[in-house]
Amino acid sequence: MILFTKLLLAHLIGDFLLQPLKWVLHKEANKIASKFLYLHILLHFGVTMLILWDLNYWKMALIIALSHYLIDLAKIYVNPLFKRKAIPFFIDQLLHILVLYCLVYYTNLWEHSRGLLEQLDWPLITAIVFVSFPAAIVMGKLLEGMSQQISMDHKSLPNAGKYIGILERLFVLLFIILGRWEAIGLLITAKSVFRFNDLKESNNRKLTEYILIGTLLSFGIAILTGIIYIHL
Repeated sequence: MILFTKLLLAHLIGDFLLQPLKWVLHKEANKIASKFLYLHILLHFGVTMLILWDLNYWKMALIIALSHYLIDLAKIYVNPLFKRKAIPFFIDQLLHILVLYCLVYYTNLWEHSRGLLEQLDWPLITAIVFVSFPAAIVMGKLLEGMSQQISMDHKSLPNAGKYIGILERLFVLLFIILGRWEAIGLLITAKSVFRFNDLKESNNRKLTEYILIGTLLSFGIAILTGIIYIHL
């Protein structure tokens, strides 16, 4: 586990801390001809060896550098095919981490992977999944009649309310599992402060009631989910 942690640290340093935006833009523009692509790979090799501090790992560091080159090169060429640039970014990062995992546990990869799956807290995963998009859909159905009576005359980010609700329910679930109920009150207070100006400017009682009901329903679903998880 220590070896994997060190390799992950080297990856984070090389890919984020030591890769300026100038390098990223140059790689996207010049692709395989970019000098910063090769400098980035060389830097990864150096950082990996520096953190491991053991010459016996030079082959592992070399494999990491070569795989990083191939993955980054593939990302550069497929990146224009995606409208949402976050998708190739996360795929790229996942592949890098999978390479590190396979290199560390290659002697017992199947047994170790199966052991990790057996240790997963499936009730917790179910609770997390439920308070995200399923709970958002449930709330949408419950508030459907009310939402039709609200006139949205202000600009807002697409689906911002849905994602805010998902994040707040995840935080509430986390606080309940940790036994920090007071943090839930702090979260409600913070949301009320941010919402105050919107409600004050709109001067719309229906909108105020709609937001209040939605907030209480969102928190209620997360709290009930957390209580069920703890007791079951």
